[in-house]
Amino acid sequence: QVQLVESGGGLVQAGGSVRLSCAASGRTVSSYGWGWFRQAPGKEREFVATIRMSGGGTYYTDSVKGRFTISRDNAKNTVYLQMNSLKPEDTAVYYCAASRRVGVYFVRTSDYDYWGQGTQVTVSS
Repeated sequence: QVQLVESGGGLVQAGGSVRLSCAASGRTVSSYGWGWFRQAPGKEREFVATIRMSGGGTYYTDSVKGRFTISRDNAKNTVYLQMNSLKPEDTAVYYCAASRRVGVYFVRTSDYDYWGQGTQVTVSS
């Protein structure tokens, strides 16, 4: 089992950048595929980005392509989400998640086994 703790959220102006971190304990990050999801008030949790367990391939939802980057640092046992050119519509609670599944990119919340507590990102216009 793995425990996840997100950090790095906060208030940022439109056009700015934020880097979210997801520190894992209990197992190494290389043992899982990883995803970032977000949930805005009154909306369902939605997929943002994922990085595969093996090979490190990444996949993004269309609305963040070219602006967000998911990465993994095995030495620090941490997964990151670098968010650039932020927009007010990016405002949400962001969650990292770990999947034990092996395969192609996983974009459903049900594909993931472990979740962090979430970190708030607010983008002001």
